[in-house]
Amino acid sequence: MHLEFVSSIHAVNASQWNALLGSDYPFARHEFLASLEDSHAVSEDSGWQPRHLLVRDNGTLVAALPGYLKAHSYGEYVFDWAWADAYQRYGQRYYPKWINAIPFTPCRGPRLLGQPDSATLAAISQGLSDYCQREGLSGWHCLFPEQSVSEALSQTGSTQRLGCQFHWFNREYRTFDDFVATFASRKRKNVLKERRRVHEQGFRFTTLTGSAIEPHHWQFFYQLYQRTYLKRSGHGGYLNEAFFQSLGKNLAEHCVLVLAEREQQTVAAALYLRDQHTLYGRYWGCLAEFDNLHFETCYYQGIDYAIAQGLTRFDGGAQGEHKLARGFEPVLTYSNHHLCDPRFAAAIEDFVREEGEMTQGYFNDAAAHLPYAQAATLNKD
Repeated sequence: MHLEFVSSIHAVNASQWNALLGSDYPFARHEFLASLEDSHAVSEDSGWQPRHLLVRDNGTLVAALPGYLKAHSYGEYVFDWAWADAYQRYGQRYYPKWINAIPFTPCRGPRLLGQPDSATLAAISQGLSDYCQREGLSGWHCLFPEQSVSEALSQTGSTQRLGCQFHWFNREYRTFDDFVATFASRKRKNVLKERRRVHEQGFRFTTLTGSAIEPHHWQFFYQLYQRTYLKRSGHGGYLNEAFFQSLGKNLAEHCVLVLAEREQQTVAAALYLRDQHTLYGRYWGCLAEFDNLHFETCYYQGIDYAIAQGLTRFDGGAQGEHKLARGFEPVLTYSNHHLCDPRFAAAIEDFVREEGEMTQGYFNDAAAHLPYAQAATLNKD
């Protein structure tokens, strides 16, 4: 068994990498990671230095982990700033660290490509720990893996951390009306009122997919994306126009762009990615504020699309309790953490245990506030 760290996704043949992935999950595909690197959205300068892990058995590539050396914790969505502060207070360095993650993408999915057995997984975990010790890293982290992978990593000694998001599930709905018919009366009226208000303002929507999303669409969407980040955080977004143009060129079949038009002008847009089963809401932007336009463009149009395409799940992105009233259900997310210093590892394990109890309580409380007329059977996948 041989573990090798490479500084670019281009060190691996695209077909070999995607074969290990074994699905059409878009964010771990070679093309997506290459778009991030080729556009320099991830680089040493941005604090996201590619350091992917390849695992070979007698020369054959049997597993791979998309990985990065991190000089900060921006763009991860599993928040560990307090951990970094604790290290600093004790005169220690938390950065750099190594993370197994998809940059800027809090969407759960494959993080360990291939199907390694327990012995191989243990070798990967030990190899990561040895690498961190050798390179002077504080530790390694796996963000938003599938539950089964997270639990398997826990068996190798890493600490599992819980989070909570809100996803929509398609219970064989034929139309949006079928979906809201499952709501309690008052909740249903609120949703229909929001949609009606958008219609009354004169909006119409166009959904573009694949090659129908042309370079000028990406250029316009990038401008909206930047406006959103400037408004919310006072700085530009993590991604640049070159990334979006590359995405449209190299991963077109996974892209869905919803345009909101009013008085013959496009004033807002939402970008989704999709695979065979799931729609992933990613970014949105608008030129001006309008009543309920965000909910319609980012959520209701996505639900319409998912129903029409027969998709089973709509991942609306991180956070957002407002999604509950619109039929999105709480789901647990996972991350795993290994810190090399046993003193900090023990303290953080205690913290994560207490936090996990609160997260589970939050999940239960959120489930009690769903809008359905009858209690939904929450998806456990």
